[in-house]
Amino acid sequence: MAGFLFYEVVFGPVRSRRLGLSLGVNLLPLESKFCSFNCIYCECGWTPSRRQAPVLPSRKEVAAFLEQRLRELITEDYLPDSITFAGNGEPTLHPDFAGIIEDTIALRNRLIPEAKVTVLSNSSMIHLPDVFEALKKVDNNILKLDVGSEQLFRLINNPVSGIDFSDMIERLKRFNGKVIIQSMFLRGTFHGKTIDNTTPSEVASWLSHLVAINPELVMIYPIARATPVHTLEIIKDSELELIADQVRRAGLRVQVVK
Repeated sequence: MAGFLFYEVVFGPVRSRRLGLSLGVNLLPLESKFCSFNCIYCECGWTPSRRQAPVLPSRKEVAAFLEQRLRELITEDYLPDSITFAGNGEPTLHPDFAGIIEDTIALRNRLIPEAKVTVLSNSSMIHLPDVFEALKKVDNNILKLDVGSEQLFRLINNPVSGIDFSDMIERLKRFNGKVIIQSMFLRGTFHGKTIDNTTPSEVASWLSHLVAINPELVMIYPIARATPVHTLEIIKDSELELIADQVRRAGLRVQVVK
């Protein structure tokens, strides 16, 4: 079973396929995944059931760790291109997410003004006003949309109860284009069911949502690390390029992340 975890609040920087030299920030537990989705392709493995509230770093701790690491990197002349909120699950689940973003933007402005502030999110918490407003402030607001239909949303992303696919689409539209959409493409089987978001009908539905959301960029990518479901297929670059061509013909910018 896959289970690639980050054991620090601030980690890296590491070379990112999408963001250049990226300094990671993990607002989640250091010993396990904490997420509102349970995606069948997640490199962190399955989302564990919990009987107790997770232990999360405080807003003060995050700011202190981040400032310390940034000062070290300035001394080393090894400045990151991006300060990236990712880690062991969904960063917007942190109750002080909005305040942490404010602190991070202030630190970035003071210490490394050329760097971008990036959030990688699954879009599940954008119904919360403070999360929505915080995401509007970052440079790279990268939100997930893997599918075009409710059925595949449940099969691939496995959201917790209460997350409505149609509502999530409507809220993505409210960013008025200040959003980057990231989409994972895959096919395979899971619990005896066929999983495939590359079919013509599924891509057409996904594309219709993209046109309505009108993002500044669409990032499409294949599986790159081990997944908890072992019956999934890595989609070839040539097939991703064909999907990307459809996005371009719809008038949107797209990047195939390899």
